[in-house]
Amino acid sequence: MSVLIIEAFYGGSHKQLVDLLQEELEDCVLYTLPAKKWHWRARVAALYFSQNVPIRENYRILFTSSVLNLTELTALRPDLGKLKKILYFHENQLVYPVKKFQERDFQYGYNQILSCLVADVVVFNSYFNMESFLTSIGKFMKLIPDHRPKDLENIIRPKCQVIYFPIKFPDVSRFMPEHKILHLKKMLSIKGNDSVALPSQREQRESENLLDNFNSECYVHSGLNTAQEENLDNALMKESGLKKVNSSDNSQSHLGKKEQNLPLNPFDSLGGNANQHRPLHIVWPHRWEHDKDPESFFKVLMSLKDLGLNFHVSVLGETFTDVPDVFSEAKKALGSSVLHWGYLACKDDYFQVLCMADVVVSTAKHEFFGVAMLEAVYCGCYPLCPKDLVYPEIFPAEYLYSTPEQLSKRLQNFCKRPDIIRKHLYKGEMAPFSWAALHGKFRSLLTTEPKEDL
Repeated sequence: MSVLIIEAFYGGSHKQLVDLLQEELEDCVLYTLPAKKWHWRARVAALYFSQNVPIRENYRILFTSSVLNLTELTALRPDLGKLKKILYFHENQLVYPVKKFQERDFQYGYNQILSCLVADVVVFNSYFNMESFLTSIGKFMKLIPDHRPKDLENIIRPKCQVIYFPIKFPDVSRFMPEHKILHLKKMLSIKGNDSVALPSQREQRESENLLDNFNSECYVHSGLNTAQEENLDNALMKESGLKKVNSSDNSQSHLGKKEQNLPLNPFDSLGGNANQHRPLHIVWPHRWEHDKDPESFFKVLMSLKDLGLNFHVSVLGETFTDVPDVFSEAKKALGSSVLHWGYLACKDDYFQVLCMADVVVSTAKHEFFGVAMLEAVYCGCYPLCPKDLVYPEIFPAEYLYSTPEQLSKRLQNFCKRPDIIRKHLYKGEMAPFSWAALHGKFRSLLTTEPKEDL
C-alpha cells in the first residue's frame, strides 16, 4: 500500500471522504478512530496512531484531515515524516464558532497552523475555508502575549489549494416522485448518462418563469394583509394554470405505502397532480450541534405554526454526545408536523426522505462546504441558505437569505404555494462537486511522486 490515510474523526463527511478514496483509488490503507469526543481526538490521536500504524517501507504518501496534529505524529514517527504529507481541511478552528470568545481553546487552532507548516500540500474543501483560515492566522497569533511568530500566512499560502469535497451522487431514480422528473433528468447528466434526455430549454424556461413571477409578486406584496394575499394567490393560480392547493386536505401526513413504493422507472409516469396536494415538506439534515443553529430553525417553524400554515418537517443528521435541549422541546411543540426525526443510518432511507422533501434549510453559523445541502439539492429540494459562510460560493443568490425574518417570509410563501416550488428546476451548478468531476484531481494528488530526498 503506497497511500497511508489516517482519519482521527471517522464520521460524517470525514468518513465519507476517506471511504470514497479507499474505494475508488488503488493502493490505499486506512487507519481511523471513531467519531466521538472530538476535542480528545484533536489532542491525543497523534500518539495513538504513532503506536498503531505499522512501520512499512512502501508508504509513499500520507493523507490526513486537520483534526490530527500532524506535527506530533511526524515527530513521534520520523518514518512518516519523510512521506509526502497531504493535510485536508474539512473545517478550520480559527473561525469555528464558539458560544463565548473566552471558550475558544487556543491549542486547536495553533495545532492546525503547526500541521500546515510540516505538511507538503494543504488542501481545503472550499475557497471560503482556505481564505478564512489564511487571513485569520495573523489575528489569531496576536493572542500570544509576546515573542510572536511572524509571516506564517506567507509561509503556508504557497502550499495551499482548493479541491472541493467530492460527492459520489447515487442513483435515486426509484425514490423520485413524478413532479421531480425534469430535475432528475438534469441531475443524471452529472453522472455522464448520455442516454437520458436533458430538460428542454422550453421546460427549463417555463419552470424558471413560474417561480420568478411568484417570488417577484411575493416581494412586491410582502406588506399585504391576509385578504389581499388570498386574492394574490388566486390571481397567481389563474396565471399559472395550476389548481389551488386545498390546505385542509393534508391526510397524507407521512410517507405512506404509495409514496414508499415508487415506480422503479419514474419516467414512465410524467403526468398527474397527486403529489401537489401535500403540505410543504421542509428538511433539516444537519448535525445536532449548536454551530448549526437549530434554535433559529425551530423558531422559524414555530412562527409558521402560529400563522396557521400547513407544513411537514424532517429533522435528520447525526447526533453526538451532547444534544441541545431545543431538539426534544421542538419535537414536542411541532407535534403532527413531524414526518421524520433523527439520524437515518441507512443511506437509502436518507435519500428517500430527501427525494420526498420540497425545501432544504440551513441555519448554520458554521459551514465550510455543506455536503448535506448539496445532496438534498441533488434530490430535488429547493435550498435556502444564509447569505454568508461558504454558501455564496456554491449557491446562486436567489437561494440565499440575510436574516431569519427573510427565511420565515420565504417559507410562509412556499407553504401557501408548494405546487410552485415543486415545479422549480435548480439553477446552480452541481457537476463541480461530483466525484465524476473531481476524481482526476484526487488521483493526481495521491499519486504524485514523493519528495526527492526520500
